[in-house]
Amino acid sequence: MRLDWFLPVLRTPKAGRPARPVSRIGRLARRFLPAACFSDPQSKRRGLLRRSLRRVGSSWLASPVRRISQTLCFLTFVWLFLYVCWPYSAQPARNWSGFTSVRAEHEPDRLLIEWEFAPEQSPRPGAMLSLVSADGRGTPTERGRFEVDRIDGKEITLKPAEQISRVELDEIALTAASPALWEQPPGAWPVHYADNLSSKEILPADFFLVIDPLVSLSTAIASRSWVWSLACGGIILLVCVLIPRGFCGYICPLGSLIDLFDWSIGSRVKRFRVGPDGWWVHIKYYLLAGTLIAAAGGVLLTGFVAAIPVITRGLLFILGPLQTGAGTGWHQMPPLTFGQIFSIALFLLVLCLGFLRPRFWCKYVCPSGAVFSLGNLFRGSERKVESSCINCNKCVEVCPFDAIKPDFTTRVTDCTLCQTCAGVCPTHAIKFVDRWDLVELKVENDPPTNETALGRRGFLAAGVGTTAALTGGVGSAWLTSVWGANLDDPNAPRPVRPPGSVPEQEFLQMCIRCGECFKVCPSDVLQPQGFGPQGLEGLWTPQVTPDWAGCASSCNACGQVCPTGAIRALPMEEKKVARMGLAKVNESTCLPFAGREACQLCVDECNSAGYNAIEFTRVGTEVDEQGVPIEGTGYAAPVVLKDLCVGCGLCQTRCHGINVAEKGLLEESAIIIEAGEGREDRLLNGSYVALRKDEERQRAAEQEKQNVETPDSYLPDFLK
Repeated sequence: MRLDWFLPVLRTPKAGRPARPVSRIGRLARRFLPAACFSDPQSKRRGLLRRSLRRVGSSWLASPVRRISQTLCFLTFVWLFLYVCWPYSAQPARNWSGFTSVRAEHEPDRLLIEWEFAPEQSPRPGAMLSLVSADGRGTPTERGRFEVDRIDGKEITLKPAEQISRVELDEIALTAASPALWEQPPGAWPVHYADNLSSKEILPADFFLVIDPLVSLSTAIASRSWVWSLACGGIILLVCVLIPRGFCGYICPLGSLIDLFDWSIGSRVKRFRVGPDGWWVHIKYYLLAGTLIAAAGGVLLTGFVAAIPVITRGLLFILGPLQTGAGTGWHQMPPLTFGQIFSIALFLLVLCLGFLRPRFWCKYVCPSGAVFSLGNLFRGSERKVESSCINCNKCVEVCPFDAIKPDFTTRVTDCTLCQTCAGVCPTHAIKFVDRWDLVELKVENDPPTNETALGRRGFLAAGVGTTAALTGGVGSAWLTSVWGANLDDPNAPRPVRPPGSVPEQEFLQMCIRCGECFKVCPSDVLQPQGFGPQGLEGLWTPQVTPDWAGCASSCNACGQVCPTGAIRALPMEEKKVARMGLAKVNESTCLPFAGREACQLCVDECNSAGYNAIEFTRVGTEVDEQGVPIEGTGYAAPVVLKDLCVGCGLCQTRCHGINVAEKGLLEESAIIIEAGEGREDRLLNGSYVALRKDEERQRAAEQEKQNVETPDSYLPDFLK
């Protein structure tokens, strides 16, 4: 088995020796590309491909497959982050009206409707629409579902979506008063944000997060439960049996960004450089141990140290606000908090480690890389050095992962099979074969490496590092218990979590603080917690901020992109009944309750969202001397219906935006969403729809019990 996909140094074959066989990738390229693209080994004349790659960079010339894969994965990550997770490309369902006539045609059966003035944007052929007209009371009524068959100027031809009789078609044409075409049937629940995300997800938006095995492994340990992304992490580890630590060399977008930083900035600053030996060279293993120990104590540190959460949250807090401001208006940018500044500083620190050595993070620090390094112990393939090695040291100089020993053999736990070393070897002495291939290999420890059985890092460094890992893991668990969420205190404030969030204890153990849910959330309803009431344990976890915006009734994106299940992926029928909290009216400040003026902002907003969870009650009504209410006095004040409210926060957003921010009538919103016991539903599994139905049956049973006639035994004797 050979896995050679590097581009070897152009070398004239020696007389009497067979030429180096062309790799499979090379043979495939020669089949489809013109001969001018390839070099001539006899004359050592470089072809177009070599000349082009040489201009890009030496690593591109040495290992173009790895560089192309790395670049494509990075661009895919950026595409998922900036495009797929961008919610503002969603458009509400559209309606078209202004039609003057509807008539039926037969053979084939079609409806023809005509505009008085054709709009600029008409329905597209093939679109499935509802034909809607007003009934006797003016209520929109669906007459049927139709497919747009043809558009000819002011006339649209509609084809019935289902087989109907000619009599029915004629009846529709005759009874369609004030006809209109709707993308959704009347009364249908809006789903445009959910549909928009689904249509863009060729790859899942959280693809890179779910294939980082440290994410799923630490989450499963912290929550003591099965995490669905464990399967994805397991698959990538199995792939890395064939391509050892291939995730780091070929896929990881953080590694690509670090390469870009090192090339553009880090390589220009040499004063902070450190050597290849030192106490820092095994940090990744100690960080991995500390992360897993903390997870065993119920504390999740993955968001601080795992590769993909680090780059996701870093880009979220740096590029996310800029994209939102440029795309929707700078007034839409939420304020920057100290917690976000702290996250940005950690992300920049990861990049600035490149001042010490190129790819310092990947070589020595990344605990996700440590998982793959340990997986290399089960590798099926390996870098081998043949006896033709001339000790030129070029492979050591070019290796991006410090995976080559001083004797030019391989540190197998660090090698990513990137094959850059083979692409610069002047004698073609490096090959990538199965680990049991021992043909014509170079003598080990020549020149001497001076490395002990524990490795060049040394016994003392291992002891200190292990102690630090234990101390860090246990200390993190202790610090979190001291400066954490304090869930045992029923009076401690509870943040309003996204719809579908699991119970708070499990949520804090499963949320990796990656920030993916913030990116897909329209209007930035979800914002990261800072160092607030939940301290370090709640840092960067998502909370609903109703003063800024309310949860859109047509969106379920946060659960769809959560890689660990801390926010469950709810279908729309489940999401729209999942309670995040409960609205509470402050009667001392609410304008109608306080007798200041009429206001129905919260009621209108709730009704337009489709929840209808706030109704009116009459307050402040004056009465005459006989106790009869005086007409026109008092105000209609809002009352929240607990059974219908889901805590979306739209009412609070409206009250704050108008009465607080615009008019200055209040210091804070008079209706506020509160979470906590009895105000929210937090299910690990099961159906919110079924929960609502059970509650409805229970209320019906209680009502029936109250309506039962009083038994005879409780009646007075004269009534028996």
